[in-house]
Amino acid sequence: MNFKSAINRLSLIIALLLLVAMAAGAGELRITGMTCDYRTNPMGVDGAGPQLSWLLEPGERGRKQTAYQIQVASSAALLAKNTGDLWDCGKVSSDQSIQISYGGKPLVSFARSFWKVRVWDGEGVVSEWSPQAEWTMGVLDEKDWHARWIGAPDTELPSMLLRREFVVQPELKRALAYVCGLGQYELSVNGAKSGEDLLLPGWTKYEKTCLYDVHDVTRMLKPGANAIGLVLGNGMYRVPGGRYAKFKGSVGPLKAIAQLRLEYADGSVSIVGSDSQWSLNPGPLTFTCVYGGEDFDARKNPVGWDKPGFDSAGWVAAVEMLGPGGVLRGSSVAAPPMRAIESIVPVRRNPLTHGVTVYDLGQNASIMPRIQVKGQAGAVVRLTPAELLKADGSVDRVSVGRGQSYWQYTLAGRGTESWFPKFHYQGCRYLQVECLPAANGEELPVVEKLEGVVVHTSSSPAGDFLCSNELFNRIRSLVRWAQRSNLVSVISDCPHRERLGWLEQYHLNGPSLRYEFNLDQLFSKTLMDMRDSQLASGMVPSIAPEFTVFGKGPSDESNAFRNSPEWGSALVLVPWQQYEFSGDISLLRGYFEDMKRYVAYLDSRAKANILSFGLGDWYDIGPKPPGPAQLTPKELTATAFYYYDTWVLAQAARLLGKQDEARRFAVKAAEIRTAFNARFYDAGKRSYSTGSQCANAIPLVMKICEEANRAAVLDAIVADVRAHGNAITAGDVGYRYLLRALADGGRSDVVYAMNNQSEKPGYGYQLKMGATSLTEAWDARAASSQNHFMLGQIIEWFYRDLVGIQCDPTGWGFKKIIFKPTLAGDLTWVKGHYDSIYGRISSSWKRDDGAFTFDVVIPPNTTATVFIPTNKASSVTEGGKSMDAVSGVKYLRFENDAAVFAVESGTYQFQSVPPGITP
Repeated sequence: MNFKSAINRLSLIIALLLLVAMAAGAGELRITGMTCDYRTNPMGVDGAGPQLSWLLEPGERGRKQTAYQIQVASSAALLAKNTGDLWDCGKVSSDQSIQISYGGKPLVSFARSFWKVRVWDGEGVVSEWSPQAEWTMGVLDEKDWHARWIGAPDTELPSMLLRREFVVQPELKRALAYVCGLGQYELSVNGAKSGEDLLLPGWTKYEKTCLYDVHDVTRMLKPGANAIGLVLGNGMYRVPGGRYAKFKGSVGPLKAIAQLRLEYADGSVSIVGSDSQWSLNPGPLTFTCVYGGEDFDARKNPVGWDKPGFDSAGWVAAVEMLGPGGVLRGSSVAAPPMRAIESIVPVRRNPLTHGVTVYDLGQNASIMPRIQVKGQAGAVVRLTPAELLKADGSVDRVSVGRGQSYWQYTLAGRGTESWFPKFHYQGCRYLQVECLPAANGEELPVVEKLEGVVVHTSSSPAGDFLCSNELFNRIRSLVRWAQRSNLVSVISDCPHRERLGWLEQYHLNGPSLRYEFNLDQLFSKTLMDMRDSQLASGMVPSIAPEFTVFGKGPSDESNAFRNSPEWGSALVLVPWQQYEFSGDISLLRGYFEDMKRYVAYLDSRAKANILSFGLGDWYDIGPKPPGPAQLTPKELTATAFYYYDTWVLAQAARLLGKQDEARRFAVKAAEIRTAFNARFYDAGKRSYSTGSQCANAIPLVMKICEEANRAAVLDAIVADVRAHGNAITAGDVGYRYLLRALADGGRSDVVYAMNNQSEKPGYGYQLKMGATSLTEAWDARAASSQNHFMLGQIIEWFYRDLVGIQCDPTGWGFKKIIFKPTLAGDLTWVKGHYDSIYGRISSSWKRDDGAFTFDVVIPPNTTATVFIPTNKASSVTEGGKSMDAVSGVKYLRFENDAAVFAVESGTYQFQSVPPGITP
């Protein structure tokens, strides 16, 4: 063999070895999406044991984890050397990749922990270590706060500025600011705003819990002199009068607590805490109210006030004071912050009179305006928001609160000026802009630019949906805008008139919200609000945080607006839905005693296992204007939720290993079920109570109805819908159960008919009336809110039934998935995805006269049961191959015009002859 031949042969061997290595690498598990307590590299973690999760990158079929190893170190350098000095769990034989509790050395305040993980696949091959991730602990002990609550001697200031100068030494390693400013605050360092977050901190029951935020300000500091500044405004913490206010109330004067922790390379630490050394001045916000608006006078904004070297002569020393009473908590219980998500440019402008113009944003959304103006000092630009217009083209505030509410900017007279509010947002489509001259002038200011900045939670989107029915696509957009507008630090009813966390929406819309957004973190926070608002009796008020009390009654128990089981049951049902969607048992564990207290309260109010109080099926369609239930007895809905809460408690107790309690609650649930059927089931009519859509749907979905009667009750629902001309009569409480009863009973054709029309009150009718976000009332009446997601439960049907992505009850959290698409109406194609805690689940299908094609993506470390609509199992193929030649797929059975297969993770394309088609 000559030299050239040897080289060629060696090259061939190397190439083959590279191909083998590449093939091996292609099959290797790779880790991504590492989170701690649902967050990426969070700061301010103050939970007892952080929960660690990760994703596996998609790849070949059957990709799964059989073991893992986590290392946690006190420095990135140690972790790089595979030294987990805080925790090394060793190889753990488990396919668990979510919510693994930290099990290492005790963690202390401010500690920074670095972690990584590696996993073993089904063949026992270990992956590379993941990239490093980290978390930083918050303030775990009250004694670790080296700061005091501070405020102003004048406790009636509408806003204030707080500042402090300090010196930074060389070789600063890290600087974190821990801040709670009440009602709302904005932090700046050396003249620049810290971060993108808005309306900090999140709203809470301030007497019980106050949230602090952690800002990494390392890059904003420099060696030598520096300055830190806080702007304070009112928020929900203090609601003044003076303009429109849904209620008036105050937890106390404006105040803040702040602690800047400076960590140096030599290990030394310096603290700058809020105390009487901070100086204070009235702020340029001359009016702030969460309902009434925000006024900013640029003439009163001291230039450079938050920069070092500012002349603060005339400022006063801050006063140390007591806090509002709530325990300071960090990111482990906080909601994702609000942020500016996108900007909307007006689609048209309509000049009404000299200096008055109405701008149409084209979309009803929760916004804060951004304006660019020019004019004389003292000139004013006032922006009044509304959802509707009067006949003369001016704004009509009938749907958002009849009192005044607006943003107002007073110019400093320094050329072109830009302004974006700090503490007030509102839901609107229209902005009426009035330009007013200075007190001693005639020249009007000029608005050079205006846009509506959409603001809401920074929780990431989780799903997408699209289908061949354009009306359904528009309905999805209609509902989604209302969802977006009401996801803040609470889940509000509307973004203007009330902005309160009415609790029935949390569970009735829970699945619809969760299919669209990653809300585990937000729901965890709002559950804390419910516990903080729970009364000593165990009663859960209908609003949380309970900032005010609506309605009348001689006692808490007799006030239906404050005490309704369909609302208070959120304390029990939200933890259960969290477990269903994310496999997270921590809320059931952490709130189990509170859930028990609420059900015990219901026990105390029941007579012969029947409850008879509450609002019932709110906003159903009856002969009167919408409000409390008209078509369904409140006793029926209240008792049904009493049963369901007790049943959930039994399941939760079993999961938590509390077997005696599980048996006790199961027995009690059975007693309530028996009493319910005896009281409300009419054997002669073979339906429940009044026979309304709500009355029949709830016992079907909650499994209260006896098996022998289920078909007849479902038929009664269908007959009622048909009798009303395929129209909806169910309201806020009943509609979700109407959808589920029909879909689960195989009657999605009826759901399709109800919603594929625009002539009767419903989604299509609202669109026909010009709505761009879901309205409070089915008929879009002007007196009701035009941005309300409470009737938006159709989204669950879009994803769960049309797209067909469902969670298998034998593997909650989408560890086991069911793909079960519904071929409803004249739909020819549907596609969508849902980003589960294990990764993206995708489903898309299309049909024509002779073929059905179904594409699915099953994320790694999960499995699925796939229902493929077909006339017979033998017609099903995958990737053009007969099913017996396809790996990762096992035939199970034929059921209701569908071939059913067990399928491993991966990407698949199934084909079949659809039902009713002769091949």
